[in-house]
Amino acid sequence: MTQPRSLYDRVAMEASAVVIRRYSTSFGLASKLLSPPVRQHVENIYALVRLADEVVDGVAAEACLAADAIRSQLDTLEAETNEAMRCGFSTNLVVHAFALTARETGFGEELTEPFYASMRADLSQTAHTPESFDRYVYGSAEVVGLMCLKAFLVGHRYSDADDARLVDGARHLGAAFQKINFLRDLAADFTALGRSYFPGVDVDSFTEEQKTAIIEDIQNDLDIACSTLTLLPASSRRAVVLAQGLFAELTRRLRETPASVLVTTRIRVPNPVKMRIAALAAAGRLPKEHE
Repeated sequence: MTQPRSLYDRVAMEASAVVIRRYSTSFGLASKLLSPPVRQHVENIYALVRLADEVVDGVAAEACLAADAIRSQLDTLEAETNEAMRCGFSTNLVVHAFALTARETGFGEELTEPFYASMRADLSQTAHTPESFDRYVYGSAEVVGLMCLKAFLVGHRYSDADDARLVDGARHLGAAFQKINFLRDLAADFTALGRSYFPGVDVDSFTEEQKTAIIEDIQNDLDIACSTLTLLPASSRRAVVLAQGLFAELTRRLRETPASVLVTTRIRVPNPVKMRIAALAAAGRLPKEHE
């Protein structure tokens, strides 16, 4: 990243780095395999994503804010993000760090606007059509993959064909991550938040056939993303391989879990298994596409 940094810049980025370590063991583990400049960009992106999520589903509601007040807070956060990307400064440390990354890696409102639109949908939409589901997944997850891809590719040049493949891979990997989380949080989302993300899926009557169809869709996303891993720069490839490996293992466990169990139990990957997958990724072992 550009040097030298002001003290304010450094403090903002340090604040963002804390978020990924405290909120996600999987992404925190994967981020350690990124080169330091790329890692900081990814931490800056992740911190803003978590901040927006807390406005929608976390501390804002716990503070007993009314729905209109929560929407106003989200609107304010989006406005602060847009202004910071334009001018390079925010009084919000997380937003400031995110704006540094956006300006240095070359993305703007074309990615943040759909992200905030998906976050806003969570405030009022409790069920999805196939069309609204695709829009939601794009805004909530695929654009985050595209933001990270911008960070991965700083200083690297690709042909138009390879660049298009990388964009496609980033979108599919982001979509896979989101759908996997939806599947393992099926009951919690419905019980605690009153949401059913997958179109036509009712938690009370979730079938093995529905589970299988969702898993196959996720596997297709993972396979497409897997086919582009060798195109990534060395500075980011091992980290993406690890993230893909962790979610592929989670997908395998979800596949083997009966639908009746998924609606009552949150499936996770045990830490020893995570460490094994991390060791393989650190050694440069690439995953194979699902057969």
